[in-house]
Amino acid sequence: MTLEMLWERADPTEVLRSRFGFTDVAAAEDWLIRTLERWWNVRVVVCERIVMSDHNALAWVSTAGGRMLLKWSIAPEGFERLAFAADLTAWLTERGLPVSAPVPTPDGRVQVEDDGVSMGLQHVIGGTLLDVRDPAQVHAAGATLARIHDALRDSPDRARAAGVRPPPTPLVQQVEGWLEAAPMHLPERVQRTLRRRLGAAPSDDLPVQIVHGDYRAANVLCADADVVAVIDFEDLRLDHRIVELARSAVLLGTLFHDWGPVPAAVHRELLDGYRSVSALTADELAWWDVLVLWNTMLFVPPGDDPTGWGAAAGALAG
Repeated sequence: MTLEMLWERADPTEVLRSRFGFTDVAAAEDWLIRTLERWWNVRVVVCERIVMSDHNALAWVSTAGGRMLLKWSIAPEGFERLAFAADLTAWLTERGLPVSAPVPTPDGRVQVEDDGVSMGLQHVIGGTLLDVRDPAQVHAAGATLARIHDALRDSPDRARAAGVRPPPTPLVQQVEGWLEAAPMHLPERVQRTLRRRLGAAPSDDLPVQIVHGDYRAANVLCADADVVAVIDFEDLRLDHRIVELARSAVLLGTLFHDWGPVPAAVHRELLDGYRSVSALTADELAWWDVLVLWNTMLFVPPGDDPTGWGAAAGALAG
């Protein structure tokens, strides 16, 4: 079985032992086999791979019913959010949205808590991660995000979402607060442009709804020009849909070790795909340039900038 870290520079064997409490890979494999049989009546044929990130882990297994993925967390402060994400994903599945549906236990649970662990099971979905070099896939990703937003707007669980994560502070307050503390390494010209655009923006009293929270290439699976699954709703939150759309445009190409910007043409293609399904109001569209520039500036590092966030922010500022 392969054992690895998702993004951390750490020894996975040591992390498995010190963080997750398994003496070795064999102990983890034994726990996986027992857990899937106990809670889901699933018999594991082969444990293929475990990937760890922070206090979360994913395990790919082969079963008689096909390949499956068990996701588990040992961070109790996130258990309520994980349970909500599983319920919401199941709700979206019932409405025909392309998401990775949780596999319920025989007694109907889609997220199980047991002995300090929160876990959920899914089928492995065939597909490749979104390729931002393919305009058709980017357009489809925008259209899919619009469909998900349209569905989430009608979710009966808005109050539950507020309990998981508080609603956002007003947009103007967010951006102004950040500008007041903006790092000195950001060019003054770019900061002035953001201030000017913010001053010209309309009211920020925009509707708030449940959004995915981490919509980017690492969480969008495609087959040819179609989105076959949107995964990882664990970062769901209440926010403005234009905020998620702009943030997603900026971060669309980010994977696990690659956090570079994408061309402005990709931003526009995602927006066009979204608008092909769901119309944006004039006020929402007026915030687009503000939010795309701001989110790009957030990723400009001090010192070396190997992936070019600073240049991308400069280009967007004109």
